[in-house]
Amino acid sequence: MATLILHPGKEKSVLRRHPWLFSGAIAQLEGRARPGDTVDVVSHEGRPLARAAWSPASQIRARVWSFNAEETVDHAFFKRRVAAAVARRAGLPELAGQEGLRLIHAESDGLPGVIADRYGDTVVVQLSTAGADKWRTAIADSLQKATGCRRIYERSDVEVRGLEGLEAVTGWLYGAASDEQLVIEENDVRMAVDIFAGHKTGFYLDQRDNRRRVAALAQGRRVLNCFCYTAGFSLQALAGGAREVMSIDSSGPALATARGNLALNPQLDAARATWLEADVFAALRDLRSSGDRYDLIVLDPPKFAHTAAHAERAARAYKDINLTALRLLAPGGLLMSYSCSGGVSAELFQKIVAGAALDAGRTARIVQRLQGAADHPVDLAFPEGDYLKGLLLQVD
Repeated sequence: MATLILHPGKEKSVLRRHPWLFSGAIAQLEGRARPGDTVDVVSHEGRPLARAAWSPASQIRARVWSFNAEETVDHAFFKRRVAAAVARRAGLPELAGQEGLRLIHAESDGLPGVIADRYGDTVVVQLSTAGADKWRTAIADSLQKATGCRRIYERSDVEVRGLEGLEAVTGWLYGAASDEQLVIEENDVRMAVDIFAGHKTGFYLDQRDNRRRVAALAQGRRVLNCFCYTAGFSLQALAGGAREVMSIDSSGPALATARGNLALNPQLDAARATWLEADVFAALRDLRSSGDRYDLIVLDPPKFAHTAAHAERAARAYKDINLTALRLLAPGGLLMSYSCSGGVSAELFQKIVAGAALDAGRTARIVQRLQGAADHPVDLAFPEGDYLKGLLLQVD
């Protein structure tokens, strides 16, 4: 096994149990290691610190598998880690009976680069790093044993794999495709999941609790759902008794799936739903010009900033949509606004929205801070995992 020697003082982050080692922290690699191989991590003085996956193509040169420098990283290691992640979720009552569930949340479950989501009896795996890619078979086998699932599909087609020197990989790891449409029930609403081409692994599981919150708030309100994708928030608003729900997205195929999801739920009043295929930024301005007003607006845009380097540009985009949305709200209305950009902190996001409220001439109060569901935990030593942040505002 090769040894990764750190520069003097660079062991501090490892001692704080942060799993990333950047190129600037590394003095040298003693021995030979291929991408994904496990290496010993030692301080400049030779003190054993951890065992990590080597990734020479990435600025994050190593990701820690274990902070126990003596722990063997083998098939049994992944069996233990996967089983522990599944068991943690089984111990949370609010996750009981969920048909859609995140089973492994990467670094926060001690498995950097590994995402695993379960939809009924199908598990979708996403491997984004060289280390995770190397242990594909062990991870899939461990997931099957821990869950008893019938199928495991790989969706390792995220752009970040390119930074690791990896090509996109998709396909069945266990079992085979079913002729039946994959549908899950969430908060009493049925939703189709496209594991082959849908965003992420096919569905945004992290917003489960926040969609339930919309249902609780929607009674009698005119609701505007921006960046609606396949209409998770929209259908929950209808289920909660919204008077009208307007859903906007720039993707025609996403809206077609959204309409299909509505058809899966005959208990919902389709006459209260309207759909608009348009650029959300332009559509919001058009609605403002027409004098339209809404009682509840949901802003759940795509990621505007992958890193802090893109935060300034992202801030302008977040301010733009929040400013126009605030102007569209009726007095006493509610704004549910999100950022999933890792490069935008919760503090910065609040400042952006506060600036938008000031420019809109509206007084807004935080009713609730919003985050990902309980199956998307955040390791205290890894704040980068806290990517989803949201604010529920009541606006005068």
